[in-house]
Amino acid sequence: MEDIKKRIRKFRSDREWEQFHTPQNLAKAISIESGELLENFLWNNNFDKDAVSEELADVVIYCLYMADSLGVKIEDIINNKIDKNENKYPVEKAKGTSKKYTEL
Repeated sequence: MEDIKKRIRKFRSDREWEQFHTPQNLAKAISIESGELLENFLWNNNFDKDAVSEELADVVIYCLYMADSLGVKIEDIINNKIDKNENKYPVEKAKGTSKKYTEL
């Protein structure tokens, strides 16, 4: 993952795009790219895996830029979130159900 982070940072830096990568702009970009990802599933379940993969990559790249912008380590925030989710969704209550934790 570190090699990927270095590569996308260099890509951005070479183009002097850091100035545009504020948390606000990155949040918008993540939302827009997520919409483009979702568009691949509009109307039916027949989707182009390459197109979906490309949009997924855009979402992940912008998420990595957001973590950079906020000065957080993506691994840390993911682990913290999983810790919280493990408490909200204990296996004995959540296994096999899609109910929200407030309904378990």
